Amino acid sequence: MVTSDQLEQQLQRWTDAGILDSASAGRIRDFESARESPGVRWPVIFAIAFGSIMVAAGVLLFVAAHWDDLSPTQRFLLVLAMIAGFHLAGGALLPRLRPLGLALHAIGTVALGGGIFLAGQIFNLEEHWPGGILLWAIGAVLSWLVLRDWLQATLSALLIPAWIASEWSVQAQHYSGMDRLLVQFLTLLAITYLSARRTGADSYFRRALVWVGGLAVLPLCAILATLHSESYSNRQLLPLSIFLHATGLLMAFALPLLAAYFLRGKSAVWNLGYGLWVFVVGLLDDRDVFQNVGLHALCALASVGLVVWGLQENRRERINLGVAGFALTIVVFYFSSVMDKLGRSASLVGFGLLFLLGGWQLEQFRRKLVARTRTAPTTTGGAA
Repeated sequence: MVTSDQLEQQLQRWTDAGILDSASAGRIRDFESARESPGVRWPVIFAIAFGSIMVAAGVLLFVAAHWDDLSPTQRFLLVLAMIAGFHLAGGALLPRLRPLGLALHAIGTVALGGGIFLAGQIFNLEEHWPGGILLWAIGAVLSWLVLRDWLQATLSALLIPAWIASEWSVQAQHYSGMDRLLVQFLTLLAITYLSARRTGADSYFRRALVWVGGLAVLPLCAILATLHSESYSNRQLLPLSIFLHATGLLMAFALPLLAAYFLRGKSAVWNLGYGLWVFVVGLLDDRDVFQNVGLHALCALASVGLVVWGLQENRRERINLGVAGFALTIVVFYFSSVMDKLGRSASLVGFGLLFLLGGWQLEQFRRKLVARTRTAPTTTGGAA
């Protein structure tokens, strides 16, 4: 049986090769969607996901409650049984109830991370915690290669950057500017994940990446914009060496942009523009008055750019995040640069009017923009 992910990959490959046009691919997609079994809907998926999480939490709580009573051998065997048990159960259920089988496989991969660190604690192995995350990421990648499952692919897309970030944190922890490059890497990677979707029928993996990027992009942009006032407060730290600085720049910009090119192909020009934005924001210091104004202007520009990007590719999540980012920029600018120059009552009245009138106008504008994506034709482009 061909899954929706496999069908979408085949349709995309045939469309790129010129065998099918967009209309024919859309008709095939609609036909196969109509043939899918109506038994698995979102209540079932929600029940499977919630039940799987509860089972995993119960098992972990039971292990934690009896951990001190177990010998090292019993602890290690229990860890192995916990990891293997979820994967074996998932493999047994996969042919009959695929969503539940995939969920159990995902729990097994998540449990692998806990098992790796618990094994290190049991045998008192040498402490280098990024190595544990690397082993965890390798396990997720191997699971994805075997199962070809979007859940395992999503875990791999989370764990590989986590390993890179943790290795950088350890190697450059005694140098100033380390945290700035780390936040730049995470911010640009979040933007890359946010831009993973190109069409309305993208794979579940791309949809999951968009959720990850959408949840992380605004907090990371806020951290990046306010980081300089904390980064260099400790003058006792040494500056980064040339080698470490070059390595950090490659990590922060080259890796996310390569991922963007893999996900979007030539359409990654927008990602390149946001890479330049992340670099410029990292150079500004919000303690300087003029640079502070420029920082807010850059944040507003990035928000507007996200809205334009969403309109160009008919992606509502980018429009919503762009409008939310613009509103947050206005609010922060009002509190940091305007409110302290007014009286107490005038500042509160001004903020109330800004919140009521500005928020209402912004919401009306957002709805009009989102409505345009519903009527505009869906565009495709880039690499699969």
